[in-house]
Amino acid sequence: MTKFPDYRERYVSLYTDFGFKKIFGTELNKELLISFLNSLFHGEQNITDIQYLNGEHLGTHEGTRPAIFDVYCQNDKGERFIVEMQKAYQKYFKDRTVFYSSFPIQEQAKRGGWEF
Repeated sequence: MTKFPDYRERYVSLYTDFGFKKIFGTELNKELLISFLNSLFHGEQNITDIQYLNGEHLGTHEGTRPAIFDVYCQNDKGERFIVEMQKAYQKYFKDRTVFYSSFPIQEQAKRGGWEF
């Protein structure tokens, strides 16, 4: 009788936080993330290169709520973006995305002297 391999030991699920970060969040698989993102943009934007950034943001002072992104990148134009995977319904997902997006905005904003 032929024993079939146990695929649970060989493959990583993209639906887990670990699996998603392992496949799309490593320099080794950078081309996979670029291809994945470009397929989502349908030609509206074309990413040719990315740089992985630190996905842990602990806030600017004590008591600030931290944010830990699945994948945080900068493209070849200097634009920063977050790639998050959400498998299950989360009641406050929209609130979390607004909070998370505030970090790249802060980092990309010019320091001091804003003219609105």
